[in-house]
Amino acid sequence: MPLVDMPLSQLKQYEGRNPKPDDFDTYWSQALEEMRAVDPQVELVPADFEVPFAECFSLYFTGVNGARIHAKYARPKGAAQPHPAVLQFHGYTGDSGDWMDKMVYPAMGFSIASLDVRGQGGLSEDKGGVVGNTHHGHIIRGLSDKDPHKLLFRDVFLDTAQLAAIVMGFPEVDADRVGATGWSQGGALTIACAALEPRIKKAAPVYPFLSDYKRVWEMDLSVHAYEELRTYFRKFDPQHQREDEIFNKLGYIDIQNLASRIEADVMVGVGLMDTICPPSTQFAAINKMKSPVKLEIYPDFGHEGLPGLNDKIVQFMKGLQQE
Repeated sequence: MPLVDMPLSQLKQYEGRNPKPDDFDTYWSQALEEMRAVDPQVELVPADFEVPFAECFSLYFTGVNGARIHAKYARPKGAAQPHPAVLQFHGYTGDSGDWMDKMVYPAMGFSIASLDVRGQGGLSEDKGGVVGNTHHGHIIRGLSDKDPHKLLFRDVFLDTAQLAAIVMGFPEVDADRVGATGWSQGGALTIACAALEPRIKKAAPVYPFLSDYKRVWEMDLSVHAYEELRTYFRKFDPQHQREDEIFNKLGYIDIQNLASRIEADVMVGVGLMDTICPPSTQFAAINKMKSPVKLEIYPDFGHEGLPGLNDKIVQFMKGLQQE
């Protein structure tokens, strides 16, 4: 089989290269305390999209640093008892997508909430206020600030956990039967959400992004989605005098360092020919998970559609009906 990374046997043993900051747990404890202190001021605005079996809304809430965050929210019409829910997260620079691609869940008796990541392609705000480059890259947003709490993805990760808590608090939702899913950046946010909100019961990330940054650099794959790593070094540290500091700071927003917190059952989709999010970077996170993990491996596929996987994810989430 052609390889762009390690053989599968080695991938299953790989533990990652990017450092984990010594105060990582304290960092996220403080971040979560900040998030919980925010008055979310939740607002549901009826959407123009209508189907006979679902009610559709724009969901707005206030996140950390005062950003107003948007998500699409749909629930089954006339549901008499609390039911399961699924959280959906989109790819890098994208948005929450069309209503129609969410309707399978209300048709099954689930609610679904699909987040617009702050500052990307949807309706969520990016309040800014950091020192240094913003370029088009959110990985490096806040990297030049002395305070690692200014990293933009720290706020994005918190938005996922806050959305989960809000949805779990809706009277129509059973807080003990909530899942999360997404592809690429959405896969990373699925892992972050399940790590920071341990009540998530099922997580289905697909080729997760934002993992093991140093491995990406060493593989010379800081292109495409990870191109901003190269941009940052070229613009702000051209001789790599701060290389250790930079990768250590990125460790705060490296999902492999959050993965061990997950309590949910996990199903992960991986394409072994992925040159956007290399398989080893994905396995750096997968191998740190302590809860049950089911792998869906696609040997001849890269960062692209994986045949049949959307169906598998729906069937995986269907298990929330029985829990």
